[in-house]
Amino acid sequence: MAISVPTEVPAGSAAVRSVVPWVRWTAFGAGIGAVASTAVVAAASGLGVYFARQVVTPARTRDSNLEILAVTESEHGRQVILPANADTTVDGTYSLYFDNGEGHARIGAIRSYVPREGTVQRDVEEVYSGDLTKARRGWWSGSIYASPAAVGMPEEEVQIPLENGTAPAWLVRTPGAETWAVMVHGRGARRTECLRAVRTAREAGLSSLLISYRNDGEAPYAADGRYGLGHTEWHDVEAAIRYALENGAKDVVLFGWSMGGAISLQAADRSPLSRYIRAMVLDGPVINWVDVLAHHARVNRIPAQAGRLGQWLISNAAGRALTGLAAPLDLKSMDWVTRAEEIRIPTLILHSKDDDFVPYGPSAELAEKNPEVITFEPFTQAGHTKEYNVDPERWERVVLGWLNSALGRTRHPAEHRTEE
Repeated sequence: MAISVPTEVPAGSAAVRSVVPWVRWTAFGAGIGAVASTAVVAAASGLGVYFARQVVTPARTRDSNLEILAVTESEHGRQVILPANADTTVDGTYSLYFDNGEGHARIGAIRSYVPREGTVQRDVEEVYSGDLTKARRGWWSGSIYASPAAVGMPEEEVQIPLENGTAPAWLVRTPGAETWAVMVHGRGARRTECLRAVRTAREAGLSSLLISYRNDGEAPYAADGRYGLGHTEWHDVEAAIRYALENGAKDVVLFGWSMGGAISLQAADRSPLSRYIRAMVLDGPVINWVDVLAHHARVNRIPAQAGRLGQWLISNAAGRALTGLAAPLDLKSMDWVTRAEEIRIPTLILHSKDDDFVPYGPSAELAEKNPEVITFEPFTQAGHTKEYNVDPERWERVVLGWLNSALGRTRHPAEHRTEE
C-alpha cells in the first residue's frame, strides 16, 4: 500500500509549487509575496491538501519505476537483470509486471548480486503474458500468480451484486465446503494479491471467493471515485458474504491484506452479517490509519503540520471540497488498538517487522491488548504484505494450523492439496 507523495519538502512555496504544480495556493489566502512565515504556512497547507488527496484518490495507472536491464539465458534457464534495490535484493518469489500491466512474469531465486555493481540477476520462473525480452520498464509486486489456474485451481468467474453494479470475483470451490474464505486485497492492488492463500484455504476445507471492490479498477467506481480506507468498502465485503451465504456457505472466514485488513475489520464491526464471520486472517493489515498516515508523512519528509492537516481534511466535512470525498472518514473509529477489546472474532495477524509501508507496531500492540482473541505472527525480511513471498512454507503452515484450531478441525495438511 504505497502512498506516493513528494520525496523532498522544500522550505519555500515556490519550490513546493515545482513539485506540486497543481496546488492552488491562493485558495488558502496565503498571500504569496507576504512575509516568509506566511509562505511557509502556505507551503504546509498545500502539502497537506496534496497528501490528503493522494491518500484517498485511486491511481488509474501504475508507475513503471523499475528498469529492466536485460533478459539472458543461462544453465539455470531464463534470467532477468534488474537494478539492485530494497525490493529486488530480497530472497523469495515475486512478480514483474511490464507493458503497462499487460505483461506479467514470475521472478524467483537470486543468481547473482554484487552490491558494487548495483544490479541483481534473478530466475524467470514463468512468463504468464507479454514478451519480457522486449520490455524496458515495469514494476515489482508480491502478487505472484496471474489467476487461479496458475495455482493449479479451477478458474470460475462470478459476479457479485453491489449497490451500483456488479463486481467480478474468482470462486475456487472445495467440494463439500460449508465455510468460505472471502479474500480482500489491499489498496492499489487487485484480487490477484489473494491468490497466494487459495491453496491454504483449500487445505483447510474452505472454498475461496476472491473479490474486487469499489475503486479498485475492476469493480464499479464509487460516486466520488475516492477510497474510504475501509469506511465505505466494507459494504462490498458484506455483499460478498451475502453471495457466499446464498450459494451454499453457512459461514465465512475473512482474509485481508493491507487496507483489505482494515476493510475486513470494518465489515466485522459494522455489518449485520458479521454473525456469520467465524474468523479473520489479516496480512500486513492497517490497524490504525492515524499511525500509518503519520508514518508516510515522516518517510516522505512532509512537515508534521502538513501531515496533521491532511488527516484533518480527510476526517472533517469541511475538507470534502479539497479531498473530493462524498463524506468525511472517521479515522479514529478505525483505530483498533484503542478499540482492541471490541474485537471478538478470532483473528490471526501476520506482519513483517521490516514492513516499511504499514509499520507492524499497531498489529503487535493490538495482540498484546486482546491476546485471547488476537494471535500475532511476526515475520522478518519481508516487505509489505510479502510475508508469503519470503517464506511460503511458514506462511502456509501457520495459517493452516491456526485455521484448523480456530474452526475446531483436525484436517490433515495434505488432505486437500492440489498439485500445481
